[in-house]
Amino acid sequence: MRFKIIYYFLLIAPILVWSQQEFHVFTSTHKISPGLSSGNGSLKQPWDLQTALDQKEDVVNGGDTIWLHEGTYNGRFISKLKSTIREKQIIISAYKSDRVILNGNVPSDTSSILEIHGGQVTFKNLEITFIGRFSRDVKDPNFQNVGGINHLDGEDCHFINLKIHNTPGSGIGSWKRTGGSSIIGCTIFNNGYMSKVRGSGVGIYVQNQSDKTRLIKDNLIFNNYYKGVEVWSATSGSKFEFVKNVTLQNNIIFNNGLPAGVHVDNVIIASADRDGINVAKNIILENNILYHNSDFTSKKNFGDGASLTLGLNANAPIENVKVKDNIIVGKNNALRILYAKTLEFKNNIAYCGYVHFYSPVLEHLNSTNWKFSNNTYYSRTSNPFRISNHKDYALSTWQDEFKIDLNSQRKQVATFDLPPILKIIKSQEKTDHFKLALFNKQGENVMVDVSKYQIPIGKTYTIRDVENNESISKGILEASMKIQFKMGKLNKTAVNFGVYILEFDTDERLESDKKSFFKRLFGWLF
Repeated sequence: MRFKIIYYFLLIAPILVWSQQEFHVFTSTHKISPGLSSGNGSLKQPWDLQTALDQKEDVVNGGDTIWLHEGTYNGRFISKLKSTIREKQIIISAYKSDRVILNGNVPSDTSSILEIHGGQVTFKNLEITFIGRFSRDVKDPNFQNVGGINHLDGEDCHFINLKIHNTPGSGIGSWKRTGGSSIIGCTIFNNGYMSKVRGSGVGIYVQNQSDKTRLIKDNLIFNNYYKGVEVWSATSGSKFEFVKNVTLQNNIIFNNGLPAGVHVDNVIIASADRDGINVAKNIILENNILYHNSDFTSKKNFGDGASLTLGLNANAPIENVKVKDNIIVGKNNALRILYAKTLEFKNNIAYCGYVHFYSPVLEHLNSTNWKFSNNTYYSRTSNPFRISNHKDYALSTWQDEFKIDLNSQRKQVATFDLPPILKIIKSQEKTDHFKLALFNKQGENVMVDVSKYQIPIGKTYTIRDVENNESISKGILEASMKIQFKMGKLNKTAVNFGVYILEFDTDERLESDKKSFFKRLFGWLF
């Protein structure tokens, strides 16, 4: 009887596996199991990537997973996948711990490495980049402006744990018809190029015309040629609003513009609609770190270095924007609140020469429209609130005249300091994987206590830099549960600021490394 059960199980096993709707993709150059347009998505007959992305909903739909196996996928790809099953995602992911790279450095007329149409699709655990030599100069006849992801349409898509870097364009563009989508736990850096007048190419450019909230959370966004995150539209004459309902939470955003030789906004929230119809509204910026390289031990930390800009057109002042619990560091103009109708600004730390305002804010600047409190402003002047073409205010005068910022304080830049552990982001995708932002004004090493994360004593760990993923140091977790991080000029940061990956070895990772390709390919038979 037992052998009959085994026999029948073996007969129906392929049906059971297929019913799980897990499909497989290999590179077209794979030596053992190349992906083909004529495949069926099984391990024996896998698809190539573009074929997988072309599937109709009668083949791939919500609840299904498309696994991309190890390798470099050369090309520029267009996804037309769409889930028609309510609240069920199509998942496109690297297979287990495989490293999957989408390399867009190929001849093509497509302007992004991955162009996306369709809804309820999740992309995760992929690397998107240009490999090899390519031009970043618009004056070069061989130059191509090619971004990482161009999310043109399709609501409720999610981008999780992607690494998007070194493209001659923006990292992610996610546009007005993509409401309800999220960007979570991604690392986005070194994207962009030199135009005729400045650096171009941002980390994330996001819009939203729907009433669903867009979420940008737990990301590292740095060293892009232009701005870090633009919640923005440059369009005038719009007939409707599409810069609204966006939340940026718990991100580490630093040194954007640096590859082009200048510091520009790590975040800008604004609209350029001079008709005042499409305004930036219902936006939350909460618990983020916005940083530009600064020497806090020098009295010469001057110059241009905007880190946060709110509002950029007098006819389209921002509305219902909340800025809370952020660290905002830059140079003279680190914090610019240029045009704002209704604004909440609370519990922030700002290191800046001045807080810059444009004079039209006077129309709205009162305790009814502006809710300011519990902020700390570090400035080198006793009159840090500058309303252009009007007046510079001391904090006390500012408070008396406008009845805002009553519980805030102004301090001299010489006294500036921050806690050594600014942020620890625990990965949602990888066990025992953390991203950290650390600070020491003098550039001295920082000790980090990891006891709250319940990691067993004796675990081996590796500290890596976030840009090159190179090992900085390795060790074994001791009974003290503390790990020392060496500060220095990593990821092009100043010595006082460091961003790191802390990764503990897991049984799952070690076991995965031991598996042969044959076992991974045919393991479903055993």
